[in-house]
Amino acid sequence: MKYNLTFGLLIMISTRMEAQVKNSPWLQQLVKKEAGPVLRELLAKPDSFQYQLIYTRITRDKKNRPSFEHFYLNVDRDRYFNPASMVKLPTALVAMEKLAGLAQKGIDRNTPMLTDSAAEGQVQVWTDSSLPGGRPTIGNYVKQVFVVSDNDSYNRLYEFTGQELLNRRLQEMGYADARITRRFMRLTEDQNRVTNPVRFAGPDDRMLYSQPMAESRFTFDFSRQWLVGQAHYDRDDKLVQEPMDFTRHNFIPLEDLQQMMQSLLFPRSVPATKRWQVPDAGLPWLWQVMSELPFESRYPRYDTSEFFPSYTKFFFFRDGKRAVPAGLRSFSKAGWSYGFLTEVAYIIDTVQGVEFMLSGTIYVNPDGVLNDDKYEYENRGYPFFRETGEIIYRYELGRKRKYRPDLSEFILTYD
Repeated sequence: MKYNLTFGLLIMISTRMEAQVKNSPWLQQLVKKEAGPVLRELLAKPDSFQYQLIYTRITRDKKNRPSFEHFYLNVDRDRYFNPASMVKLPTALVAMEKLAGLAQKGIDRNTPMLTDSAAEGQVQVWTDSSLPGGRPTIGNYVKQVFVVSDNDSYNRLYEFTGQELLNRRLQEMGYADARITRRFMRLTEDQNRVTNPVRFAGPDDRMLYSQPMAESRFTFDFSRQWLVGQAHYDRDDKLVQEPMDFTRHNFIPLEDLQQMMQSLLFPRSVPATKRWQVPDAGLPWLWQVMSELPFESRYPRYDTSEFFPSYTKFFFFRDGKRAVPAGLRSFSKAGWSYGFLTEVAYIIDTVQGVEFMLSGTIYVNPDGVLNDDKYEYENRGYPFFRETGEIIYRYELGRKRKYRPDLSEFILTYD
């Protein structure tokens, strides 16, 4: 009796675990059929490369209203991947929501935001002169986290939103598994709960709004342990022969990141509870900065030898630093760290009348050692994004549409 009960329990657990991984047979067959040698090798080792891919097919009706259909390849919301700079997407959007609430005080995205120092030892303070362009505004910080994925700008937005508001807002929107626990700085868990005072000043240096130092009381669920790799280098560059513990690190499932992006680009396609509370007038500017290429920016200007056109555009372009054709535009956010590469993108071709979304992540760390900078981004990671992007794009080119999409709202002017 005990054997039968145990056997049945194992079957239930096995079935539940298997059900967690989403695979669409049609997408599996398409990618496998069209894959070249490098991609075929990656696809054959899902446990090693931990890849996940979501293709979102968009179909327009006679009134240009879009509908969405999602297809999955090895998607598992319970498998940890380090989101790296992907956390900048919701942080920037929560900051824009909070900024909208300050409009009655005469504050907008171009109002200078000054960040002060908190109690000694609690946080590390940096100067605005270290930021590209050096203009301390929410608009500048948001632009930089999208155009060049600037870490200091993210840290400033984290100061403005605060850890508690940021995570509470994600919970309210239904992203129960998402958590943002830290800045991109060397701080302890307790230090990341504390945010510096910030203040907004008008043209005459008159104080418009002052936000005091705050300490987050948000309760995170760290009951599930996340261990990655076989060994890692610690903060003192000492090799530790144990997996790296990501239990208390940032995390957002790929499906949630896809929904966050879809909600920003197509607010009416998701329930009201999942819509970002950003005024409609501000959406075109957000779409602009998330699709703008470094050389297109007039302020700030970037060193285009370092920030080449495809610097943050993984699908299609980052492999080999390829040029981005004039008629093709990617509205996206990418992240890379600890051997993980991730991107969520809405891609349009205004010449061919094509649009679709792609979201993907992959782990390319063959030696299993984290923080040794021996990741295979160039010869495995970026090719994965290029080739899967090309496969879906070729499919979209040949897909019959009853109505050609009107993409005029996404044809923007870049500064």
